[in-house]
Amino acid sequence: MKDIMIFRRVEKKYRLTPAEKDALLGLIAHHLTPDAHGRSTISSLYLDTPDHLIIRNSIIARTYKEKLRLRSYGIPTPDTSVFLEIKKKYKGVVYKRREVMTLHEAMDYISGGAPPMDSQIMREISYAMRFYHQPQPAMLIAYDREAYFDQELPSLRITFDMNVRYRQGDLHLDHGHDGTLLLPPDAIIMEIKTDGAMPVWLARALSDLSIHPTSFSKYGTAYSVCAGLIPPLYPPDA
Repeated sequence: MKDIMIFRRVEKKYRLTPAEKDALLGLIAHHLTPDAHGRSTISSLYLDTPDHLIIRNSIIARTYKEKLRLRSYGIPTPDTSVFLEIKKKYKGVVYKRREVMTLHEAMDYISGGAPPMDSQIMREISYAMRFYHQPQPAMLIAYDREAYFDQELPSLRITFDMNVRYRQGDLHLDHGHDGTLLLPPDAIIMEIKTDGAMPVWLARALSDLSIHPTSFSKYGTAYSVCAGLIPPLYPPDA
């Protein structure tokens, strides 16, 4: 499945155990095909203001949420392609727009340099950067992902994120994806992404296994832990 630059979809998240993941795949695997990235480690560098206005607004907002981030698959070098993204959520629908560029180009732009290309998406990102007065890297979130899609319904995508971790220091994608575990080692975040309609076979499998959606934001939760708003979900000394 090729990389897509513009998304409009409904995303539902679920917290699973390894046993639940295995049971679910046992029921639905014949519908699924690994996507272009398959099994990969994803690192996202979230941009924010010095007072973390973007994530604070996202945490308290009910109707509209917005995030800016730089995403890589694996550990990039300065010449590796990465994705600069603006992600918005309005009334439960996610709108994501992104541009691909090298890590060097992205970091030069984030530091105040010129946009690396002229496009409608880049202009939208630049508007958000100006609106938030040039937000800078504030948190790195990394996780190991398995991603699938349905060949008969390509708009359906299912991902399993494991070993979700974060760090507030050393905010460089090319310095690796180590970090503090945000969740217990056996916790899995599944996301089901659709154009709004979930196929019957998937809805039935979730119902049969009593798997229900939950609300969870990786960056929002990591920020809340670091700011002392909530206790750690996986204390290092546990």
